[in-house]
Amino acid sequence: MRCLFLLPKIFSLAALLFLTAELRADTESSERGFSLKVLPLLQEKCLACHGEDPEKIKGDLNLMTREGMLRGGESGRPVLVPGNAETSTLYQAVTWQDEDLEMPPKENDRLNPQQVEWIKQWIDGGAPWPDEATQRSYQKAERANKENEDGVIVDHSGGQADAWTYRRYQAEDLWAFQPVIKLALPGEQGNPIDGFISEKLAAAGFEMAPEADALTMIRRATYDLTGLPPTPGEIGRFQEAWEKDSDAALEHLVDRLLASPHYGERWAQHWLDVARYADTGGYSNDWERSNMWRYRDYVIRSFNKDKPYDEFILEQLAGDELADALVAERGADVHQVRLNGDYRAEESELLIATGFLRMGGWDTAMIKEPEARQIYLDDVVNSVGQTFLATTMRCFKCHDHKFDPLPTRDYYRMYAAFAGTQLAERKAPFLAEENRANFKSERELVERLLSFAESGTKEIKAKQEEAAKKWYSENHLTYLTEAQRNGLPDEMKPPRHVGLDYVEQGLLKVREQDEWIWTRRLERFEPMVQSVYNGQRSNASGKGARKLRMPRKIDEVWRPSNFVLNGGALEAEGEPVAPGVLSVIGLPVEGASREEPYLLPDDLEGRRLKLAKWIANPQNPLTTRSIVNRIWQHHFGEAIAGNPTNFGGKGKKPTHPELLDWLAADFVDGGWSFKRMHKQIMMSRAYRQSGRNPEIEALKNADPDNRLLAYFPPRRLNSEELRDSFLAVTGELNRELGGLPIRPEITMEVALQPRMLQFSLAPAYQPSPTPEQRNRRTIYAYRVRGMADPFLEIFNQPNPNDACEARTAATVTPQVFTLLNSSMMIDRSMALARRLEKENPTLGSRIDAAFKLGLGRSVTSAERERMMRFVEDMTAYHAQKTPDAVQYPTSITRSLVEELSGKPFEYEEILPVFESYQPDLKPSEVPAETRALADFCLLIFNSNEFVYVY
Repeated sequence: MRCLFLLPKIFSLAALLFLTAELRADTESSERGFSLKVLPLLQEKCLACHGEDPEKIKGDLNLMTREGMLRGGESGRPVLVPGNAETSTLYQAVTWQDEDLEMPPKENDRLNPQQVEWIKQWIDGGAPWPDEATQRSYQKAERANKENEDGVIVDHSGGQADAWTYRRYQAEDLWAFQPVIKLALPGEQGNPIDGFISEKLAAAGFEMAPEADALTMIRRATYDLTGLPPTPGEIGRFQEAWEKDSDAALEHLVDRLLASPHYGERWAQHWLDVARYADTGGYSNDWERSNMWRYRDYVIRSFNKDKPYDEFILEQLAGDELADALVAERGADVHQVRLNGDYRAEESELLIATGFLRMGGWDTAMIKEPEARQIYLDDVVNSVGQTFLATTMRCFKCHDHKFDPLPTRDYYRMYAAFAGTQLAERKAPFLAEENRANFKSERELVERLLSFAESGTKEIKAKQEEAAKKWYSENHLTYLTEAQRNGLPDEMKPPRHVGLDYVEQGLLKVREQDEWIWTRRLERFEPMVQSVYNGQRSNASGKGARKLRMPRKIDEVWRPSNFVLNGGALEAEGEPVAPGVLSVIGLPVEGASREEPYLLPDDLEGRRLKLAKWIANPQNPLTTRSIVNRIWQHHFGEAIAGNPTNFGGKGKKPTHPELLDWLAADFVDGGWSFKRMHKQIMMSRAYRQSGRNPEIEALKNADPDNRLLAYFPPRRLNSEELRDSFLAVTGELNRELGGLPIRPEITMEVALQPRMLQFSLAPAYQPSPTPEQRNRRTIYAYRVRGMADPFLEIFNQPNPNDACEARTAATVTPQVFTLLNSSMMIDRSMALARRLEKENPTLGSRIDAAFKLGLGRSVTSAERERMMRFVEDMTAYHAQKTPDAVQYPTSITRSLVEELSGKPFEYEEILPVFESYQPDLKPSEVPAETRALADFCLLIFNSNEFVYVY
């Protein structure tokens, strides 16, 4: 009986022990959750405003301790109700339930649903706040396990806080940082690419589209590799060869196109989009970078020569250091050669390549030197990251990266790698292959404009100095020139603009600014390059971005000091940093120590070369994946990884990751050859698909974005392709390679519109004087950061201030009016009409020829009949109209406000190009029949068959 009596007590004790153990486990779970998830979240999102700085606690709410949360802020109410999240103000704030209480306040910092759940579970679990020793024990145990259900801890150089250093990432977000793996080829496909594409299609229950026809293929391939349309003769010969053996025909076509000099022009344009090519520096002065055309032509030559990509990287990032090494090898005085420019051809080419480091917009006007320096270094670091590593570096400039394992320490290590790099226009002899055909005529134009500005300045200065002499005489002082009296006290010299009224003061500023502009442009014709050097900055010129030169002497001992800049602010120097590379991919720097594998040498010379070699290392997964991803993008319209400048966790994941890796490995195995990779892609069955899949209705639901690549995606011609195609079809295109920037004719309203510079108005845009000069390929067009070509801009030519990840193909209403009514399109339609008339005797034959030239095919009988009626109707219409002749002004009157008086004044600007200008054929110069035929040509130009590649 006693045993039976004891049983209930034993059961009660067991239940109590069980409940106690369960409560202890719940508490331990809540403490662990707090230590590993909630506390780091508070540190990242809340404590900057609520506790880290005791002097600046917003709302008097301190979230550094549990007691602070229970005490609350200004309202006096606790923000934490342990055991009840729903009634806790902290939980309500992070869930944004009340629009007056949304924390964190910025949308970008808002907690995601998982993070909100962590907060809820912690509060509902009693909101325990273990001591620091307990927190550390949880953290130590957690960090010992590199991978668990929450994600992966990544090795790198370390963040600004342990919570970030040991954060976990989802494995799928780390794909770009992993080594490239060349997997075994799937299936038994002839071309490896087709195996990867077919495998995914088969898994989804689909097959590739049928093969495209011969006309589609030759247009597709010719535009892809040259950016130009195939001629009727080329189309006819290809179609014949295709009928006999399509594989052999396509291979021969690809080989021919890759051997064309126009291949380099087309693929250089893709590179220049990313490099941000422009002929001016932007900002308030938009100074011309007079020799930048030499870098543009270097890129074209590199593609035409199929320069291995690893060499291409080294030359652009460290060409000056490579040139110095070659100079030293031949026993010459390196710095003396730097100063006198006595370089050999190979060395000169290497200096030209470093123009890449001068691509970003930059100026020193209205900004302090340290800030201007930081702007340049930030720009070049981000550009190198986006261009070569598919990494947007600016995302971890101010703090450790929010989404990727990229510590801000690594940003400033890369920053330090360029800290000794200074900008300069350097002497470098012209190469034999550089086109200098228009130097004489272009120099004469610039000298004429400079002479006009100088004569205006001289006249006003003469009047000023006469008044100054009078002032000195009246004050019984010895006359001093303007230069001699500069810096004297005001009472010892005449007023600044003595003897000049406000009009003359304003005009003097205009003429002086014009002198600077035209003097600068004269450097176009000098053997100089936009380049860099290693050393301290030279102040020799004293003219900022207007004139950058190397110092006569380099301090070999000087080293820049570098720090992590907290928040990206120059005034907030943090820990010192040495030059280095990104640590996340685990690729050591060649020759680095085992203790610091990711640091570059501290030597001033060779830092960039070591960095370039690290980037060009065949084991660098970011570099190799990045470039093949771009190549694929420009063949298929979409990259495999959809954000070519951002491979991070927030970028689009690869649609075919195994294919991307196979291409990256194969690219390196093939000698980093672009042309080999083009051929590999273009000979694949995937590339040869039609744009129509029989299963298109099912695909619309299963794969609306064509990520499986079940058919070839059509694309619209980009802005340069459109202009070049118009010129090619009309017969106007001058296919000459390289040389000075050309100036196409643009809308006169835009050409002559006032464009502000810092102290004046920019000179008017004047087109190249002859059709032969201005009707060249668009890649040679003068690119002004402060003034876009309206035709190219409206068809989505990218802004050169940012790396272009992908051209947008947005269709907007102004494009319609531009293709139908713009002066550029009227000129092209007139040119095609005149060509058709010259080469064909009858209206019917002219319509036949237009279809073959513009669309690559024969006209149908129905189309011919309809177009003939259209031309006849338009002839009758034009017979009743008399077009006005186009007039070109040889000078214009400008109006500006003089800054000291605030009064407006006017002045004359000359336009000497139009004194002997050879315009394109205009409607006023031709009969009604030609104008009607030109209207028909506009229809050809506006057809989808012309504007799209299928």
